[in-house]
Amino acid sequence: MRTPISERKLVFLIGTARFIATLDFAIVPPLGPDFARALGIPVSKLGMLGGSYIAAEVVAAIAGAFFLDRFDRRRALAGALAGLAVATAAGGLATGFASLLVARMVAGLFGGATDTLAFAIVADAVAPERRGRAVGALQSSFAVASMLGVPAGLELARLGGWRAPFFALAALGAATVATMSMLPPQRTHLSAQSTPFREMLSRPLVRLALIAGIVGTMAHYMLVPNLSAYIQFNRGYPRDRLSLLYMIGGAFVFGTARLAGWLTDRHGTPPIVLFGTTLYAAVLIFGFIYPVDMLPVLVVFVSLMISSSFRFIPMQALSLRIPALHERARFVSTQSVVACAAQAFGAMLGAQILTEHPDGSLAGIDDLAWLAIAMTSVYAGLGYAIERRARARIVGSARQPP
Repeated sequence: MRTPISERKLVFLIGTARFIATLDFAIVPPLGPDFARALGIPVSKLGMLGGSYIAAEVVAAIAGAFFLDRFDRRRALAGALAGLAVATAAGGLATGFASLLVARMVAGLFGGATDTLAFAIVADAVAPERRGRAVGALQSSFAVASMLGVPAGLELARLGGWRAPFFALAALGAATVATMSMLPPQRTHLSAQSTPFREMLSRPLVRLALIAGIVGTMAHYMLVPNLSAYIQFNRGYPRDRLSLLYMIGGAFVFGTARLAGWLTDRHGTPPIVLFGTTLYAAVLIFGFIYPVDMLPVLVVFVSLMISSSFRFIPMQALSLRIPALHERARFVSTQSVVACAAQAFGAMLGAQILTEHPDGSLAGIDDLAWLAIAMTSVYAGLGYAIERRARARIVGSARQPP
């Protein structure tokens, strides 16, 4: 008889799988110059590798919305992680741009499925009153990948060549697949009757959550692609200290992601999102719109990273309460599609608003920051509306006679 697994161990195992999927995406851009030189790939084409990975994730999310809920989630996660490990190893065996591009597209397909299934399993297995902490732990995998995984991969590439990080990550993925047997079967959702995809999208609460995701993600990604340029050219931060800045920011995100999850479980979503929104607005006002010279760039950057934890983690935990058990993977897949589209639109909108001075500094950053504050305020308001409607639905269901 299988020994029941604790929630903590379950979240750790799922978090490890998500860490591998996150690092698989994050490690490639920094390695770009290394394998471009070795394979004779023009540096101008490196962006296509990241773009193809994201495009494949979108395809995986669209497909996953229709079939991922039909399988035992444990087996599906093990299969997705195994596919990711094989595709990552194939990237290490690439002999040119075409073979590397195909490998990265396949990795994007399996990486997207891994991410979706990670959140679906946690939502199934962790009670709502503890789900904020679980979501915070999953989200902190990105910080760990940035702080430890990327620097380790770069050092491994320096010592063993650009292929070494691909093979090491593939081996880690294969080892993690073996640990999936420790998870209990995730089949509870299979007992419910499947509902049409259109029926899920017809619910007002589902549409409200997706709209909130669009607004919040767009506000975030209007600024994110321009952070490095603004910090260096507008605020005069040295380029050689940029990696340290991101490492420190990642360390704070790792801690605050878990804190944001714990506070969400204790106080609910709206007040935590409101705090994150207030901090975000303050950082943008005093760091971007009316920059205070005595406020160090490190403080501005770290505060910006912290505010993202307090905005997005409570909303993700809240959104996982919306779908029924048998449609969680479908809902998370739909969220992924919406998020990717919002990231692209946000980045393009930011590029339209900003212009560049001859010295490389950005003009229009204050207008962009005001727009980001306005959109994030709407995001916080939508959080209140979703929380209120979700509670009303739960109360209404509890009052119905058996």
